[in-house]
Amino acid sequence: MKATLILLSSLFISHYALSQKDTVEIKKVMSAYSKAIEKLDTKGMDTLFTQDAQVIESGSVEGTFLHYLEHHLAPELIEFSSFTFSDYNISITVDLPYAFVTETYQYTIIVKEGNKEVKRKGVATSVLKKENGKWKIINTHTSSRR
Repeated sequence: MKATLILLSSLFISHYALSQKDTVEIKKVMSAYSKAIEKLDTKGMDTLFTQDAQVIESGSVEGTFLHYLEHHLAPELIEFSSFTFSDYNISITVDLPYAFVTETYQYTIIVKEGNKEVKRKGVATSVLKKENGKWKIINTHTSSRR
């Protein structure tokens, strides 16, 4: 009985340690994406997503991340002089080989034309998959409101 309890305790501690490591790695992926947006720089963003990752934004299926990047995100970022996130919160549930992420935040965009300020509350839900030891986004859905 004592040996079984020790084994179960060690399995729980190992699982907890793996889950904590995964959580840190997932936070790095999500942070890299938001930092790239704040820099208005799409270089390397594609490495955070699987090749067939699906993007849904404010009621529209945008297609794969590469399609979204080329036809939506990159052209949009060119029109901004700044994009900043604030009041950021993240919740992560790891259930290997997947992770489920919810992010809430506020963002402020300054549009180049007219120096117009746009402020919104946003939420994103993302599913990541651990493949070959790396976490990548396979699906993300974002929405916002005033």
